[in-house]
Amino acid sequence: MVRYTGPKNRIARRFGVNIFGRLRNPLLHKPNPPGVHGAKRKKKSDYGIQMDEKQKLKAVYGMLTHKVLLRYYKEAARTPGNPAHQLLQFLDCRLDNIVYKLNFTTTIFHAQQLICHGHVLVNGKKVDIRSFRVKPGMEISLKEKAQNIPAVKAAQDAKRDVPEYLSRDEGKCVGKLLSTPEFDQIVLPLPINVPLVCEFLAHTS
Repeated sequence: MVRYTGPKNRIARRFGVNIFGRLRNPLLHKPNPPGVHGAKRKKKSDYGIQMDEKQKLKAVYGMLTHKVLLRYYKEAARTPGNPAHQLLQFLDCRLDNIVYKLNFTTTIFHAQQLICHGHVLVNGKKVDIRSFRVKPGMEISLKEKAQNIPAVKAAQDAKRDVPEYLSRDEGKCVGKLLSTPEFDQIVLPLPINVPLVCEFLAHTS
């Protein structure tokens, strides 16, 4: 299982948005993108724009690899309906994303860590695969021991809004996916042209 360990603050600064929800990001408010020539960058080509959109989508869902994103796209392309909508739905129903959006953690990376360490239960059973696809009606919870982890407690204090397609028991680390999210229900931390991402992936598959 590949886990991203690179510079998260630099990625957030590149797009000018606190993508990962980190409490501190000293680089975010600097005026230019990272790099020696950040202030002198030229207009991007169509390929460069598509690549940027793909990088943003990968970042939002926990720095997925190109290989993983391509696998999701191929499944979305085989599924009836709009591939861009299907792709976003598949990504949003990943266990690590659901754990994060239920406010069990402050960042999606901490959600991935909790899952890999066996702290997350799905319908009462341990699941340690962060890409596990949560289906409507499934209950997600944290083991009692995990609820005392400082970062988990900090997430409770942050009180971020829970999406309408999720429900969470008040004061408990227990939640449920009520329904598969519709495309327009999925709120991303920055604008992403998902159809453009699909276009890019279609040409690289």
